[in-house]
Amino acid sequence: MARLNVVLSTLAAASLLAGQAQAATQNLTFWFTDDDPNYVKKMGELVEKFEKTHPDISVDYVTTSYAQSKEQLPLQLSVGEGPDLAKIADNSLMKFTLDLRPYMKDPDGFAKLHGNTLSLLRDDKSAPDKIGGYVASQTLNLPFVNVTLFEQAGVPIPKQGATLADVVAASVKVADKTGVEIPFTMDRSGHRFSGPAYSYGANFVNSDGTFNFPDAPTKAYIKDLYNWTKTGAFPKEMWGAAGGTRYKNMGDEFINANVVTYFAGNWMVNPFKEKIGDAFEWTALNAPCGDGGCIPMPGATYVAAFKQTKHPEAVAELIEYLGSASVQRELAEEFIIIPGANVKNINYQLEDENAKSAMTVFANNASNVTESIRRFQKAKGGNIVYDTIVQRMSQLIVGELTLEETYERMASDVARGNAELSKQ
Repeated sequence: MARLNVVLSTLAAASLLAGQAQAATQNLTFWFTDDDPNYVKKMGELVEKFEKTHPDISVDYVTTSYAQSKEQLPLQLSVGEGPDLAKIADNSLMKFTLDLRPYMKDPDGFAKLHGNTLSLLRDDKSAPDKIGGYVASQTLNLPFVNVTLFEQAGVPIPKQGATLADVVAASVKVADKTGVEIPFTMDRSGHRFSGPAYSYGANFVNSDGTFNFPDAPTKAYIKDLYNWTKTGAFPKEMWGAAGGTRYKNMGDEFINANVVTYFAGNWMVNPFKEKIGDAFEWTALNAPCGDGGCIPMPGATYVAAFKQTKHPEAVAELIEYLGSASVQRELAEEFIIIPGANVKNINYQLEDENAKSAMTVFANNASNVTESIRRFQKAKGGNIVYDTIVQRMSQLIVGELTLEETYERMASDVARGNAELSKQ
């Protein structure tokens, strides 16, 4: 009988220990999105590597589209739900981010590595030394061109100082001579729209932080885009094929050599290198110039931690690992990323001359980012402007609105947005 009690006690103890071990497991959900499927895969491998060295932490790595994340994440976070951490590009979500500093093993070392880029993860209510995650990549928006098509057409590639109108006109000549379907396009994105607007002389943000949109230079830019859709220089199907404020990437059209000039960002360099191969030569152009200068729209993506997490220490551990110098260097070199971390002497793994050429152009344009456009990048509620750009431009392009109605709807959207911001 005693022996049976011992066995039962042993089983009970084993059961209790198993229950405690299970209870000790901290389950995290990590949403991740990127245009490069190889980068998505690599991040999943890094998460698995982290789990092996942290058996008490389990990470549900969820890959999602940018559009899905943009639509669902703000709603979930606003009601205290959603993932523990996510890769995001929406500055309005910074109010939901957790200050990881109290939970990190070496917050000062992390802050030193990432420097002032951490300020992009703070809002006006944040502590000045808050660590909400890290900047996964810094970006610029510039035109990509199919060099082979320009050479076949015998049309000179636009040089430094060219306006957007010059770029579009040259692209139309190339398309006419080569029979390519799309002379010029850009992603269905307010962010992609904004750089050329600033080159036209626009300024979306007032001195008090409210939004001023559309101003006179922006209206001139919108009018030009609209006229180009009417002539076929910027085919209306590119933006008219999706509804509402939904993002639409046009990169596959460029990869398939259906586009002469495609306005996007340096995050596309690695996918182009992989998918275009030696099918044709390509590069990036300098930012188009105008009355406001030759301005590339800056951007950033972030790996951010959120306040509603039940396991802040575990999130901090994962962020410290993913944001470490060694991991940031590995990702930057393999996927041709400009990291937020201050990683010196990045040796981009590039044998592709097209990718090298493009990255050189992006690097040379970094100094053209003005304080004015950087202020818009950091402005609270920037999606107010981005969303009205996509929705109202699409309605204009497909004929639902006239030019004047488009300006009026945009101004009304932004006025409502400013009113909502004033209540926060």
